[in-house]
Amino acid sequence: MIFDIHSWITASNLAHQHSRHSCSQLGTHFTGFFSAELLNSAGFVIVDELPSPPMDVVMQLGLGQLLSPNAVGINLDDTYYLKPKAVGQLRVHFHKLVHVLQWQALGPGPFIKRYISEVIKYGYRQAPLEEQAYGFEERFVADPRDPFLILAKDTI
Repeated sequence: MIFDIHSWITASNLAHQHSRHSCSQLGTHFTGFFSAELLNSAGFVIVDELPSPPMDVVMQLGLGQLLSPNAVGINLDDTYYLKPKAVGQLRVHFHKLVHVLQWQALGPGPFIKRYISEVIKYGYRQAPLEEQAYGFEERFVADPRDPFLILAKDTI
């Protein structure tokens, strides 16, 4: 099952490669929070509808709550997808970049497995990987002029 999800992620990212924006354009806002290397390698895609794995896979895993119509973004490895209304929200980009670091720290298979098990066990908002991303996001929002460098090793 994890292999199927990872294959879907790879295919989704390849299909949207032509629309991918580099996160390096966020450097003026995120210098000191994220490395230039991360900002250069990560990217985002603006979409009207967020990519979604096949519904049978989602339901089989018990992850229907992740497909909320209120969701504004989804991470797929080093690329995240945003609805147009979220593109100008720095806090959303920040949160998504924390997830990119989590993917890097854990690796694709272990990240997917851990993320799914945490959401099933705790629910979306209380899942530890989400709690961490929200925590860093809130710290950024509290004072965006007081950088604290986040590295992949800080996210596991």
